[in-house]
Amino acid sequence: MASAPSSSSPGSTGAAGARGIHLPDTARELVKILVAGPFGVGKTTLIDSVSEIRPLHTEEHLSEASARVDDLAGVRDKTTTTVAIDFGRISLGGGVVLYLFGTPGQERFRSLWADIAYGALGALVLVDTRRIDDSFDVLGLVEETGLPYAVALNTFPDSRPYTEEQLRRSLDLEAGTPMVTCDARDTNSSIDALLALVQHLIARNRPETR
Repeated sequence: MASAPSSSSPGSTGAAGARGIHLPDTARELVKILVAGPFGVGKTTLIDSVSEIRPLHTEEHLSEASARVDDLAGVRDKTTTTVAIDFGRISLGGGVVLYLFGTPGQERFRSLWADIAYGALGALVLVDTRRIDDSFDVLGLVEETGLPYAVALNTFPDSRPYTEEQLRRSLDLEAGTPMVTCDARDTNSSIDALLALVQHLIARNRPETR
C-alpha cells in the first residue's frame, strides 16, 4: 500500500475536490474500508462529508415498531436509519482510493456483517463518548472478524471531556490501536480520521527490517 499524505496535501481530493464518477487515472491501490459504529454515531454523516461521488444510502424512516428495538437514548432527533449499507469513495494522494462501506449499527442487522466485511482491509470505528457502552458490540464484531481498526471519537456539542487514558481504558483498546477525535460533519476532520486508519494499515503491512 502506498504511503498516506496529510489531508491538506495537494494530492488529496476528497469532498472538496471534483466529484467525478470515474476513478482518477492515478488510482493504483483500491482499498475497501468499513465505517462502523453503533446506531446514530455519525457513520452516514462521515461518508457524506468525504465522498467524491454521490454517496449511496439505504436509509429508511424510523417507525414506531423500530423505536421499540432501537435505543434512541442520546439520539432522540434521529429520524432515519441505515438498513443495509452506506457507500462512498475518496481518492487520497499516492494513488490510494478508499471504498467506504458504512455498516448498520443495530444488533438486528448482525447477520449482514460477514457479507459487508468480506474483503475489507480495515475499519474505522466511530464512538460517541456520551454513549461509550453502545460501542462494545461493534468493537467486538470488528475484533472477531480480525480486522485492524482505528477509533474515531465523533464530537457532539454536549460530549463530556475525558482523558485519552480514560477512553482507552473504557474501550479496552490495545496500545497500538489509533484513537483520534473527529467531527464527522467536517471534511478535513473526517479525512484525517481515515488517514489515521490508513497509516495504521501501512505500518502493520510494512516489511520488518532485519
